Amino acid sequence: MTDLDPEASLHGRLRASILGLDLAPGQRLSERGLEPELGASRTPIRAALMRLESEGLVRRDGRGWLVAPIDLDEIAQIAEFRELVETGAVRLALPRARREDLLALADLADSADETGTPEHSLHTGTSFHLELAHLAENAELFAALQGILTRLFRTRWLEVQSTESRERVRREHSAIAAALLAGDADAAERALLEHLRGTHDRLALALGSRRREFAARGIPIDGAGLASR
Repeated sequence: MTDLDPEASLHGRLRASILGLDLAPGQRLSERGLEPELGASRTPIRAALMRLESEGLVRRDGRGWLVAPIDLDEIAQIAEFRELVETGAVRLALPRARREDLLALADLADSADETGTPEHSLHTGTSFHLELAHLAENAELFAALQGILTRLFRTRWLEVQSTESRERVRREHSAIAAALLAGDADAAERALLEHLRGTHDRLALALGSRRREFAARGIPIDGAGLASR
């Protein structure tokens, strides 16, 4: 079958290479250099890179591109920021959300085990947090969280590689939704903080377990934020 959307195909191939670390954090890319590797012209390659930029996986680097580095200090600061933003979302959402909205949020949390794949877990997890922010009915809060989750995409991808980690995320999301349905803002906030801190710990474990591999491949990991948190 002929691929009717070359940009989507290129985006998928590049994205898989970045998430699989075949394209290493901090690696420089050029549109011209990718032409022979991908068998495509610069225009669809540029479009694919721009889409990856919107997902936080590459950055512009002068006239070229850079695979987004892994920076532990940045990750630790984002974790603190998420706690402030998302606990605020819980406090705003509870009096504003309709019960049917909260039931839909609970269904979304439970749907994470339908396929058991990392892709599905990451997609439903992102949707869960964004839907909670949406229920807060605050556009600035929603935009802030959306931007942060985009910047964390690759590191969150590493976190959900194990079945155990994906199941823990599902249980934690379900606990947040259950507390909201019960109308207990304090319990919902506690469940959310437990989840966010657990996510941070699982991410530290995922990065730590691959540190030797990263070092052997010359993949830099900047900062010491996770270790000092």
